[in-house]
Amino acid sequence: MPPFKPRLDDRGQTAIEYLGILAVVAAIIVVLLATDFGTAIVNAINAQIDKVTGAG
Repeated sequence: MPPFKPRLDDRGQTAIEYLGILAVVAAIIVVLLATDFGTAIVNAINAQIDKVTGAG
């Protein structure tokens, strides 16, 4: 079996793919900022840090 050879026209990301990733990240950030879910995540992380450091 010959070794795998990538197609020359199938290399790297296209601008559309990067734009799609950026849109998903932006949507996640908007949801976290617009709801209390982001605050709940921060509070849970802080509680775990307090447990580890003994500050809580």
